[in-house]
Amino acid sequence: MKISRIFSMTLLAGFAACGPAQAADAAHGQKIFAECAACHSAAKAPSGVGPSLYGVFGRKAGTLDDFRFSPAMKRANIVWSRETLESYIADPQKAIPANRMPFGGIPDAQNRADLLDYMEQTFK
Repeated sequence: MKISRIFSMTLLAGFAACGPAQAADAAHGQKIFAECAACHSAAKAPSGVGPSLYGVFGRKAGTLDDFRFSPAMKRANIVWSRETLESYIADPQKAIPANRMPFGGIPDAQNRADLLDYMEQTFK
């Protein structure tokens, strides 16, 4: 629990250091994703600590074959779209309580928009 909190605070500090963006900015989103890449791959390759995000748009939560999801994620009746990912990235525990991702979320709406622009360009 304590490690998860420290990990989340470290990630949030990294996001804050990125600073605000003017308009939706996929290049800025790529920089934000560098923090996510500690656990998530953008490649079709097998999952690591977190599931691969390749092809995430349109996929039902908790269904990637090569990853062991939490029971909460498996029960979630969510199909990943820009809207559902935005809500999840903002506050993962609020969006899907009891999920295992040790991440506190991205509170800044502009940073989430930039990240999602990058994800839409990269993971489809």
